[in-house]
Amino acid sequence: MTTPLTLADVEAAATRIAPHIETTPLLEAPLLDEEIGFRLAVKAENLQPIGAFKLRGAFNQILQLTDDERRRGVIAVSSGNHAQAVAYAARTQGVAATIVMPRDAPRVKLARTQAFGARVEFYDRLSNDRDALTRRLAEQGGLRFIHPYDDPRTIAGQGTIGLEIFAQTRAKGLAPDAIIASCSGGGLASGIALTLQLFDRAPQLYTAEPTGFDDMRRSLESGAAQVNAALAGSICDALLAPTPGRHTLPILLASGARGLTATDAQIEDAMRIAAEHFRIVLEPGGAAALACALIERERFAGKTVVVIASGGNVDRMDFAAILDHSG
Repeated sequence: MTTPLTLADVEAAATRIAPHIETTPLLEAPLLDEEIGFRLAVKAENLQPIGAFKLRGAFNQILQLTDDERRRGVIAVSSGNHAQAVAYAARTQGVAATIVMPRDAPRVKLARTQAFGARVEFYDRLSNDRDALTRRLAEQGGLRFIHPYDDPRTIAGQGTIGLEIFAQTRAKGLAPDAIIASCSGGGLASGIALTLQLFDRAPQLYTAEPTGFDDMRRSLESGAAQVNAALAGSICDALLAPTPGRHTLPILLASGARGLTATDAQIEDAMRIAAEHFRIVLEPGGAAALACALIERERFAGKTVVVIASGGNVDRMDFAAILDHSG
């Protein structure tokens, strides 16, 4: 299946959502570069108002609702970051939001989703059919479904990160050899893929997933959608989609993207390094791209790599425990 999405869609999304999001900084740490042997730049999307890049796609969806859809309200499925993004964007536009969340969603993400005014419906990852529940609720209330990744409007919104990376690296005189994006269903990575043509020499795009939940890596290698054997079991709650999206995978295949993975322990190491060298707080899923860069030092030796720090919504006690445990 091909998706009729182009760079122009991403540029239109950037204009549409600009008043509602932050242009996040591209951070560097020269001492870390000396240690790892390549130049590393971190796109700090954890500094968005809801603590994650998902706000971009959510606003690009909410701002395009019809009057009837705005009146009826929206519904989304998420363990937390997309939930917060939809709840926040909907509230700013006076739209009611219902969020279907797993019972094991991180406490901080649940609390903030509810604080933004969303109605939350719970499901169990292992025993409930979340899609059936969502369809039933949507049909009962006539609610518009906001997909977390597999919708052209979501993809275009997330792709605005690529536009910022292009502008920021050019301003710094950098020519990225690689861009690494954390990956669940592929909305972020596929959105960035649409912007690679802007670069004089297109960077190699990589997806980052937790070990054992690397459906995108395997799909990119095989050329066909693969499915994860498990639905839970990683600290990266934000990166546990069972299979790539119908829209996202073709875009990534066409871009020549490749997949990388990191273990939970390596991702925790990356969270500590992000705090020490970049002074930022990352959740596990938000640190996956950084982890993949750090463990692939030989692959990236002497190169310039941009990683997306995609989210920072982590419970403070959990974060403190990870910082205190150094190995």
